[in-house]
Amino acid sequence: MAKSSRSLWTQKIVEGQVKVKSASGNAWTFETLKTKAGLTAGERAKSEKTERSARGRQMRGVVMGVDPSLRGTGISVIESLADGSLKYIESTTVKNPPSLSMAQCLARILEEIEGMIERTHPKCVAMEQSVYVQNFRTALILGSSRGAAIAACARAGLEVFEYPPLRIKQAVIGYGRASKIQVVKSVASLVSGAGQLPEDEADASGAAITHIFTHKI
Repeated sequence: MAKSSRSLWTQKIVEGQVKVKSASGNAWTFETLKTKAGLTAGERAKSEKTERSARGRQMRGVVMGVDPSLRGTGISVIESLADGSLKYIESTTVKNPPSLSMAQCLARILEEIEGMIERTHPKCVAMEQSVYVQNFRTALILGSSRGAAIAACARAGLEVFEYPPLRIKQAVIGYGRASKIQVVKSVASLVSGAGQLPEDEADASGAAITHIFTHKI
């Protein structure tokens, strides 16, 4: 008999292929899921072995996350440690006041990212992908901000990986329609030493976390 979609997803979660958190922000641990699924001792041991294997494939090293915006670009650097945990390195928000021209804002974004790269030496960069916008001017501004950020990374010889906002929220929280405050709280719980970061920096952290969790080696 064919398995239902619910059964297939339950199996994936139990086997460690998918990490899930509730929309309320409270984690559903693997142990809780195994207990609810009624696994035997042998099945639990096999599941734990699969989890360890999956964690072993998670990338290691320093990753920079960027959330581009003309007036408030978030930058965050996170390190993935050998034991699979995440460590906060540094973050900032490039705040450009209205008094600055667009060209001046783009120059500051490029300079701040280059400075962060020089201080932290990331292996690569993860960036929030542009979403569809109806307003042409808004699209132009967002595109220009992204271009400045990508140019800074390219000058340093770093590869840039892009992730849609929905995927970032799914990776960090397990819920694609989560609010910004939920992202802030989830980043604080996942990354040692981060605390509750400003929203733009938390979004940048989310991009870095997404890359660490999903870019396997």
